[in-house]
Amino acid sequence: MTGRQLGRIALTLVLVVLGLIMLAPLIWLISESLTKESDAFDLPPNWIPHPFTWANFRGITDLIPFWRMALNSLIVAVISTAGSILVSLLAAYGFSRLRFAGRERIFSLLLVALMVPVQMTIIPIFILMRNLGLVDHLAALWLPALINVFSIFFFRQYFNTIPRDLDEAATLDGAGHGWILFRMLVPLSGPAIAAMTILSFEAAWNNYFGPLIFLSDPQKMTLPIGLVTLQAGQGGSSVVVFAAITAVVVPVLVVFLVFQRAFVASVASAGLRG
Repeated sequence: MTGRQLGRIALTLVLVVLGLIMLAPLIWLISESLTKESDAFDLPPNWIPHPFTWANFRGITDLIPFWRMALNSLIVAVISTAGSILVSLLAAYGFSRLRFAGRERIFSLLLVALMVPVQMTIIPIFILMRNLGLVDHLAALWLPALINVFSIFFFRQYFNTIPRDLDEAATLDGAGHGWILFRMLVPLSGPAIAAMTILSFEAAWNNYFGPLIFLSDPQKMTLPIGLVTLQAGQGGSSVVVFAAITAVVVPVLVVFLVFQRAFVASVASAGLRG
């Protein structure tokens, strides 16, 4: 065996160990959610629960309207993600392919907006939602999320890597801006769209600050609010809280697993271009 092969094996072992260390909290969380309360926090921890119990998951629905909250979170996350991707693609196309006065200055102002903390924008957004009559509605959560400045920036940079010769050839064949964007640039931007889908869905699904400010009706609350209520207000036991956290984390993991190949491709291509 050559030194190069030994080095590759050693690197693989190191990466496997680091991966297990990073996954350990998630594995422990899932294990505790399937463990009886009397066996929780055992030392050393039981990585494989014995016996398995689903009672902790059933206990969630006894304390909070879990399925109603999950549906609310799903509605907000799906609309926010799909809407922000569509709006960002349209805006990015304009900044990347169209020529108009003040284009660079407007884009620079958008980049400045990236540096403004969300907490500083919540008051004007709340006033706007109140004037629109959307306070205590789910629309107050997904409507502001449609404008995602980072997503616009990301797609614009990705479009800039696609040769403009393709646009000119399509234009000579009679294609309009809509055809060029949705039939040519969007299919070529699959990894970028997958990456932003994961990030947007995760941000909308885990959003705690927005629902805390805009919602007061318990029937319209989302899962992050439900988790805090379960832990602080409803007196849920630790294993029930672990089960609720697992139920909240699983959808994000599913979205990541669905789009992971394209996400990794996007990161890799961004690294190569950098």
